[in-house]
Amino acid sequence: MAWSASKVFATYLTDIVNNTTAMDLNSDASIKAALFDNSITPSATVSSANSAFGAGVWASGEVFDGAEWATGGVALGSITSTFASNVYTFDAANTASGSSATLAAVFGTLVYDDTIAAPVADQGICFNYFGGTNSVTDGTFTIIWNAAGIFTITV
Repeated sequence: MAWSASKVFATYLTDIVNNTTAMDLNSDASIKAALFDNSITPSATVSSANSAFGAGVWASGEVFDGAEWATGGVALGSITSTFASNVYTFDAANTASGSSATLAAVFGTLVYDDTIAAPVADQGICFNYFGGTNSVTDGTFTIIWNAAGIFTITV
C-alpha cells in the first residue's frame, strides 16, 4: 500500500495523556526527522514500540547520506508547541541536509523523540507524507514544514 497520508501516532497521544511516557515537545533535546522510501506502509494505530525509529515498519526503508543526512535523522530546530483558538500546533524550523547530499526516492519522514529511552526508546510522534517521490543529487534536501506546522490538532 505504501505512503498515503500524514498522521499523529494514536499511541503518542494515549501515552502522554496516561502518563506512560514523558515526552516534552518544547524541551526534549532531540526530536528528529528520519527519511524513508516507499517500501513501507506507515500506520497511525500501531503500538508505541512499533512507532519507534528502528522498529516495526521503521526498521527498514530509511534513506540517508552519511554526514549530509545521517542515519537516524536530523534534529529539529526552533521547536514550538502552542495552543491558540482551539488548535494545538507542533512546529519547527524547516529541516535541511548538508549542502552536498544525495538522497533518492524519499517519500516521507518519521518524527520521533530521540531523548527518551524508556518505556520505549525513540518513540514515534508522527509521520509526514511528502506527496510522492523526492530526491536531490549533490545538493540540499529540505523539509519545508507547511503553514500548519508539523502537525495540528483541533479541539
